[in-house]
Amino acid sequence: MRLSLIVLLVGVVLAGCGGGPEPRMRLGCYPTPTVGTTFPDPAALGPHSYAGSDKVGLVYTCRGGHIDLAHLRIAADWTMYLGNLSFESMMKNKRQFSFKSKPAPSRYYVTIEYPRGWAQMPQNEKERIARELSPVFGQYFGYVASTWHEIITWFGYKFVALLPEFSSSFSWEDSYSNLLGTRLAIAAMQDPNGYDRAMTLGIDRELKNLGVRSPQVAKWAGEKVRGKWFSGHVVYMVNMKKRNFDIGLDDGYVTPTLVPDLSECRQAQPQSYPVPTLDKAGKYGFSVKLEIRPKIWEGKKILKVAYGEGAKRGKRVEPAVHFPRLMDYIRQDAVKRLGPDVLD
Repeated sequence: MRLSLIVLLVGVVLAGCGGGPEPRMRLGCYPTPTVGTTFPDPAALGPHSYAGSDKVGLVYTCRGGHIDLAHLRIAADWTMYLGNLSFESMMKNKRQFSFKSKPAPSRYYVTIEYPRGWAQMPQNEKERIARELSPVFGQYFGYVASTWHEIITWFGYKFVALLPEFSSSFSWEDSYSNLLGTRLAIAAMQDPNGYDRAMTLGIDRELKNLGVRSPQVAKWAGEKVRGKWFSGHVVYMVNMKKRNFDIGLDDGYVTPTLVPDLSECRQAQPQSYPVPTLDKAGKYGFSVKLEIRPKIWEGKKILKVAYGEGAKRGKRVEPAVHFPRLMDYIRQDAVKRLGPDVLD
């Protein structure tokens, strides 16, 4: 999902909930030194802005590899937005709500089972718990939705009919950038000094922690893997050979892809991060389920893979149940289409 897709989750429309203004669009880039990719100075990124404008492009970090700032910022903003929607739903005792992403016309359904006595709980206690859990829900929903977009573009979904999306599906920096954005948002949502300011400081702090390097190094890191990880010189004509299919299913962590033997990052070890879960909800007696109904041309094939050949097929994908099966299919398909090196 790059310049043609623009955002991970542009234009979410909620059924029956508020949540404030929706996050805005930002342009993403391939993690390659090709025409259309920008490499901003990490020391001069300026402020993060939910409603205004901020800098995007690719940076390179020794411990996190390439990071797409557009993916990071968008995932963060959707985490906050969906967290706010979750908070409003809990305060109104809503058992279900749904949201929809316009670029990928899929509808997401959230079902919440409340602990006994929730409706009669004192308002201040209910609000305390809802404020503690809503960022957790927002992070989980945001990360799952960004992963879903990678999945459907692998199956052939295009935001613009004549512009391919396959080359950007699970490109080597996508999932890590998305996850990093959701992690930063969790802290920023709870910062009394304000979300935008907290995100600005959080991005700067985290990039330094990961060993961010200059724009020249970021560009050179991509050039170093030209021919092996990708080929091409212009956006929409890039052939991405290297992908990262790690979404945390095996060990609960996403591990970044580092450019090997980069002299500016000698002996650097990847910094893995845990993927969001809904485990904390269970500690308060909540049960939360997320389902996705794919309203796209590729939906039938996705559901067929998700449910298995010959099995009775539902109309929704449940990420907790079906993502492992979908990712197994994608890995096998990647080897067939791109060769065994894609998994190295």
